Amino acid sequence: MIEARALNVEKVREDFPILARRIHGHPLVYLDSAATSQKPAAVIDVMDDYYRRYNANPHRGVYAISEEATAAYESARHRVASFINAASPKEVIFCRNTTEAINLVRYSWGRANVHAGDRILLTEMEHHSNLVPWQLLAREVGATLEFLCIDDQGLLELDDLERKLEGVRLLAITHQSNTLGTINPIKAIVEAAHRAGALVLIDGAQAVPHMAVDVRDLDVDFYAFSGHKMCGPTGIGVLWARRALLEAMPPFLGGGDMIKRVKLNEASWNDLPWKFEAGTPSVAEGIGLGAAVDYLRGFGMDAVRAHELEITEYAYEALSEVDRLTVFGPPPSRRAGVISFAMDGIHPHDLATIADRDQVCLRAGHHCAMPLMTRLGVPATARASFYVYTQKEEVDRLVNSIKEAQRIFDGHS
Repeated sequence: MIEARALNVEKVREDFPILARRIHGHPLVYLDSAATSQKPAAVIDVMDDYYRRYNANPHRGVYAISEEATAAYESARHRVASFINAASPKEVIFCRNTTEAINLVRYSWGRANVHAGDRILLTEMEHHSNLVPWQLLAREVGATLEFLCIDDQGLLELDDLERKLEGVRLLAITHQSNTLGTINPIKAIVEAAHRAGALVLIDGAQAVPHMAVDVRDLDVDFYAFSGHKMCGPTGIGVLWARRALLEAMPPFLGGGDMIKRVKLNEASWNDLPWKFEAGTPSVAEGIGLGAAVDYLRGFGMDAVRAHELEITEYAYEALSEVDRLTVFGPPPSRRAGVISFAMDGIHPHDLATIADRDQVCLRAGHHCAMPLMTRLGVPATARASFYVYTQKEEVDRLVNSIKEAQRIFDGHS
C-alpha cells in the first residue's frame, strides 16, 4: 500500500457544497465519481465570478472584460498543460469531453492516415467512446479492428502484444478501466507500440483525475480526458497531442476562431491550439477547469492516489466478505478507486434502487462497456467509485445497503 500523505477528508468534504445535503434525513453518500465528480466551491465560485463580472467572448474584443476573459481562459490552458507536463500549451486543445477529443483524432488524423488494410488495435475493456469511433473509421476506410484480451482478473493479456502490434497503425487504449478499475501499464505498452511503428492514443478520462500523469514521460501521441471527472465542470475536455501531429492534421470543425484568413472560396487556418477550436468556446467551463487543476494540485496527486487506494482496499475487503457477491477486476494494488460487483439473484439495478433509499449513490448498468460485460458473462454490474471526499463510513453504508437488499430479496424468495 502507498504510504499516504494523508488527506484531511473531513476538511476536504467542507469544500463540496453538495455533500452537506441531507435527503429524507440521510446524508448524501456519493459513490459515483467515475461517472462525474462533485465540484468544490473553488470551481463553482470562479465560474460564477466570470458570469457576474467579465462575461465576454475571449480573443475577439479589445475592450477590458473581453481581455479579462481571454487572460483567464488562456491561463487555464497553461495550467492544464503544466498539470500533465505538456511541452507547450499549444498542444492542449479544449473540447467538450473525452468523447469529442477521441472523435477529433478519428476524424482529423484518422481519415488522413488510416487506410484500407491497416489495423487498429484496441482492448476488450474500452469505453464505447474509445471503441465506436474506431468502428466508424474502420468501416469508412476499410481498416481492421483487433483486440487485446483480458484475463479472469481483468488484466490485459500482454504475452502476445508484439505479435498483435504487427501492421498496426494506431493503438487506442484506456489508461484506467472505468468498470474494473484496472490500471494498465501504459509506458511499457507505448514503448512496444512505437517499436512496431504504431501511434498511441490514450483514453485518460479515469486516470488524470486520480493519479499523476506525465504525457512526455509516457511518450504517448494522443491523450484525452474530461474536466467533469476531475472536480471541474461538464462541457470541457482536453485533447493533448504532439505538436507535429497537430500541425499536420486538418481542422475538425469549421467556423469562427479557427481561421486566419477567409475568402469566398478558400480559407487558411489559425495557429495552434485555436485551429481546432471553432466557434465561441466554453469560457466559464475552461476557467472552471483551471480552478479544478489548482484544487487538485493543492493536494498533490500522490496524496489523491494514496487516499483512493486506502479506500479501495477497505471497500474491496468489505465487499469480498459479503455472501453471494462477486467483485470483478484485479486486487487493489492493480486498480484505482472503482469496484464493480454483482450479487447472485439480485439485478444491479435493484441493488442501486435499494441503496438509493439510504441515499447511497451507486451506478448500475453496462457502464458504456457492453463488450466488457459480455466478456465478464454478466448483463450489468453495480459500481462504486471513490474520490478525495470518500470516507470509510460511506463504504460501510454501502455494505449495509447491500445486506438490506439481500434481506428483502431473501424474504421474497
